[in-house]
Amino acid sequence: QVHLVESGGGSVQAGGSLTLSCAGSGYIDCMVWFRQAPGKEREGVAGIDSSDSPAYADSVKGRVTVSKDVAKNMLYLQMANLKPEDTAMYYCAAPTWPRRCGGDWYNSSVYTNWGQGTQVTVSS
Repeated sequence: QVHLVESGGGSVQAGGSLTLSCAGSGYIDCMVWFRQAPGKEREGVAGIDSSDSPAYADSVKGRVTVSKDVAKNMLYLQMANLKPEDTAMYYCAAPTWPRRCGGDWYNSSVYTNWGQGTQVTVSS
């Protein structure tokens, strides 16, 4: 069983920056950040695996950087130039078994391991 704990959320003004962290237990390969705003579906934001080739949603490309510290089993999401539409609960997720992310990395149904989430609020 993989245990994931997110941190780093907060309230910022538009144009600001935040870095989210996700601490994982056990061996994890593919790790993905999702977000969910009230009344909206959970959306894949960025993913990374041992190939070190990150994947990003079009809505955040150029504004976020996903990275992973393998030694510490930590996942990070550096977010810059934040917009009010980035306001959401952010979750990290991992597949049931350690494996690389696939072409469907953004599909929430692929993942069975989820953290509790960390809230990001961006005001205009």
